[in-house]
Amino acid sequence: MQPSRRSLLLAAAGTTAAAAVPETATAASRPPRPLVIGHRGAAGWRPEHTAASYTYAVQTGADWIEPDLVPTKDHVLVVRHENEISQTTDVAARPEFAGRRTTKTVDGRSVTGWFTEDFTLAELKTLRAVERLPLVRNRNTVFDGREEVLTFQEVVDLARRLSRAHGRTIAVFPETKHPTYFRSLGLPLEPGLAAAIRRNRLGPRECVVQSFEPTSLKRIAAERLGVPLWQALGTTGGPYDLVSSGDPTTYRDMMTPAGLARIAEYADWIGPDKSSVAGTSLVGDAHAAGLRIGPYTFRAENQFLPAHFRRGTGANDFGDAFAEYALYYGLGVDAVVTDFPDLAVMARRG
Repeated sequence: MQPSRRSLLLAAAGTTAAAAVPETATAASRPPRPLVIGHRGAAGWRPEHTAASYTYAVQTGADWIEPDLVPTKDHVLVVRHENEISQTTDVAARPEFAGRRTTKTVDGRSVTGWFTEDFTLAELKTLRAVERLPLVRNRNTVFDGREEVLTFQEVVDLARRLSRAHGRTIAVFPETKHPTYFRSLGLPLEPGLAAAIRRNRLGPRECVVQSFEPTSLKRIAAERLGVPLWQALGTTGGPYDLVSSGDPTTYRDMMTPAGLARIAEYADWIGPDKSSVAGTSLVGDAHAAGLRIGPYTFRAENQFLPAHFRRGTGANDFGDAFAEYALYYGLGVDAVVTDFPDLAVMARRG
């Protein structure tokens, strides 16, 4: 028998079976504190999606770590924010790969650069990670060139080592990136992800799968893996799988009570942009639909904060991030997705 969706939610939140909320409990019954999810690790302090970034996130208190998944030419899932890697690796400085630069249409958008699907894993392993936002986070560039591109398996292994070292379960929170695009290339993400979850025997406390594309989540659901699913939600337009099929459903439609009820048929969480939460009924509506809610992405720099939380004059100066966390914790969110998990943990303690 498959576990119920509510029991998966509770397990993913770290709630023990003895303390589990019964099936008849209201949707407002939630874990005692919001989860802190390290967005690509601790991307505010280390180049994203590196072992150093994930390790620092956990060292400073993150409950989950987020790897974005893209494939290699030889069908291995690796961890990069995008399949175009010129901003996150030193590939542009590698003369042996100069001929790989090309232009592709990804989710309806023209993109020029170097793409993971044009490299074997062995080739990608020769590259080194760099800070994606050097003008914003110049302090992180000191780590440029020190870390290699990780596979999803390596992130799972790292999470388990960190779990043992810190005496608590660290969950991996993989996102399927551009799944419709990769399926069109004959590089579907879901089979490899499902195989990795099975191979590693990842349970609901160790893995939660997210995607912006409902079709991708439904493919994972069909695998009956017993792990919770998270529907990520953008601010404009709609999921590319729906757009490409002619379905006019928008992210805004998905955040209505009727849309949330449809999401609850296949997923356990929603992850909206934080701007969709404050000043709206979305938290209450999600809970009423039986969904948990974890907004993204919390950052400390002024340019990413609401105007009334900014401090100083520089766009990259740190503002009052603690006040922003306090606001969203007060709204009753079940998790926050953050580049600065240390700050989110400190705010949660407060």
